[in-house]
Amino acid sequence: MPLDLEEQEQLDQLKAFWQKYRNLITGLITVALFAYAAYSGYQWWRNSQAASASQLYETMIGAINKGDKAQTLLAADDLQKQFANTTYAAMSSLLAAKIASDAGDTAKAVDYLRWGAKNASDEGYLALAKLRLAAQLIERGTEKDFSEADAILKEKPVNGFEALWLERRGDWYLAQKKTIEARTSYEAAWKQLNQTKEFPEEARRLLKVKLDAVGGVTQ
Repeated sequence: MPLDLEEQEQLDQLKAFWQKYRNLITGLITVALFAYAAYSGYQWWRNSQAASASQLYETMIGAINKGDKAQTLLAADDLQKQFANTTYAAMSSLLAAKIASDAGDTAKAVDYLRWGAKNASDEGYLALAKLRLAAQLIERGTEKDFSEADAILKEKPVNGFEALWLERRGDWYLAQKKTIEARTSYEAAWKQLNQTKEFPEEARRLLKVKLDAVGGVTQ
């Protein structure tokens, strides 16, 4: 069926538009397709990473249950190297640090905690790594260790962990026999904890013991 003049004119306009903008339109479509492919590929890669990291983490837990320290630390090392961006790497570093510390290898424990304090992708595990690292350094007690712990505690606390930051600062003071400063920090931590219901009762009891040791809460 022949086109009337109006339809022919519209067709000619469409052809002219396509001739003028076809390269741009084709380019935009190509970019969109590549972006979608990249996003899909990233999602697949992330899911694959998480699945592989989960399997390796299960291997680590199995080694812990068997009391196999060497296999436990090896699995933690592999998680750090191969799956650093996953939560499993941060969790394994905290566990490995405890295993090493319980075995008397404080240097290895500090290394794992330093890794977690620098690389943990989850804010909660990042905070725990920093707090435990500070505690381990305070326990070692050299001038260099105190300096490193001081630098950590001067950082802005991870949101929700302000009370524990203050408590650890109190530990830092107390280890250097600065009782007045320690009590001030513990009191500030006590006030913070009493305003927060997320922390377990054990955390309050432990802080209360520390407070009592330096004279209790001032009136």
